[in-house]
Amino acid sequence: MARVLVTEQLAESGLMRLAEAGHDVDEQLGLSAAELVATIPGAAALIVRSATDVTAEVLAAGTDLVVVGRAGIGLDNVDVAAATRQGVMVVNAPQSNVLSAAEHAMALLLAQARNVPQASAALKAGSWERSRWEGVELYGKTLGVIGLGRIGSLVAQRAAAFGMRLVAYDPYVSAERARQASIDLVDLDELMARADFLTIHVARTPETIGLLGKELLAKAKPGLRLINTARGGIVDEDALAWALTEGILAGAALDVFSTEPLTSSPLFGIDSVVVTPHLGASTAEAQDKAGVTIAEQVALALAGEFVPFAVNVSASEASETVRPFLPLAERLGRLFSRLNEGVPPVLELTYQGQLADYDTRILTLSVLKGIFSGVVDEPVSYVNAPQLAEERGMEVRETTTSSVVDFVNLITLRGGHHAIGGTLAGLRGEPRIVMVDDHTVEVPPAGNMLVLRNDDRPGMIGMVTTALGDAGVNISDIHVGRSPEGQAALMVLATDQPVPAELVGRLRQSAGIVSVHALST
Repeated sequence: MARVLVTEQLAESGLMRLAEAGHDVDEQLGLSAAELVATIPGAAALIVRSATDVTAEVLAAGTDLVVVGRAGIGLDNVDVAAATRQGVMVVNAPQSNVLSAAEHAMALLLAQARNVPQASAALKAGSWERSRWEGVELYGKTLGVIGLGRIGSLVAQRAAAFGMRLVAYDPYVSAERARQASIDLVDLDELMARADFLTIHVARTPETIGLLGKELLAKAKPGLRLINTARGGIVDEDALAWALTEGILAGAALDVFSTEPLTSSPLFGIDSVVVTPHLGASTAEAQDKAGVTIAEQVALALAGEFVPFAVNVSASEASETVRPFLPLAERLGRLFSRLNEGVPPVLELTYQGQLADYDTRILTLSVLKGIFSGVVDEPVSYVNAPQLAEERGMEVRETTTSSVVDFVNLITLRGGHHAIGGTLAGLRGEPRIVMVDDHTVEVPPAGNMLVLRNDDRPGMIGMVTTALGDAGVNISDIHVGRSPEGQAALMVLATDQPVPAELVGRLRQSAGIVSVHALST
């Protein structure tokens, strides 16, 4: 059981999932920065939304932290670099609010086009002002989209249903992909010159802060209306106020601001500006999805398992082809470190077959996690496993090749004087160890295994199995491996319980036995 500190309102369904997983959910809302620093010691996980700043100071105080979870997409309030240096995983819920955010962008787009909030406020104040709040149609207008990620693409799809033409700027999207969605991919200057409406869907990074400043806004097509539901700071608010008062822009709709919460701004006094208090993700559905998703990610991190939405792991997303091999890769790592009795100076990883066509970095992280799990005095995660390898001077070399003889896919670990290989077999994808020290075997990995090298002479198998039987150790599986020369000189046994150290010692002293390694996972 681990203590999970929750500092902002999380969906009850998410809290319940953590509690059901056996964790101690410590919900303390509205903590100040100093209170958070004082409260976080002893917490293995910290879950926040957008109001809590997870600074380097907070992370340093959280000496027991394994994971920080952000119930949402943006990570502006989490010092990811400091977390990575400390070996703390950072996870988010990137798909939880994409629909809500896209729909809110469309709501602001329509509100801006038809002056809905201004007309509503005027009528409630007693003024019937039909002519003053005349709007424009979306049909036939050009929507410029900055950022064609998940949310930007959803907005583009919905705008197309209104009969809008689409242009976009995104240097990380191919022209072919954009063309398939009937979107013209253009540079920023051309987008500003062509767009009647502009919607922003990029992350706040050093490169995007102030992206829409005075210089770029001055290039806008006269009458442009701007919508920002992404992140505050991407639009220079002073420059925006200038463009609106100068008549360069016809209006703006903002859900996010450079400083939040914000209750006073020169923009609020401009009639053509529509504002909402960061409501993009504020739907019951999005909050429920975010709470459940982040609880699942945090629970996986605390269990030391694969975490799909870890943002500071170099390969946090595994393809459907690679994902089934993750447990096998970790198990191979565990077995290899026991077989090698430590880590070699150089670890060579080879991925053969169909795996070679995919990103295998997450498999390498799984192998490293397996190698160091249970042999270092700290929890091992996908984040700190490479750091442990570096600290221990182990060089990791990866090779991929589509060529493989006997298997569709094969993972091989080699280093020091040992090697081990494994694959998934059959329609059910059952794990199999198929090579140990260049001897061919076929045995399911087990919690307790015994690997023996022996002279190639009669009676060796009987001697070993009798010794185990006399000691009350049940053998659940056994395979005799053959060397490349065809000699039977290696045994791999799976046992129901650990083989006592005393018995391992006696076997090592037995005539004809070259080496004995007791492996446990």
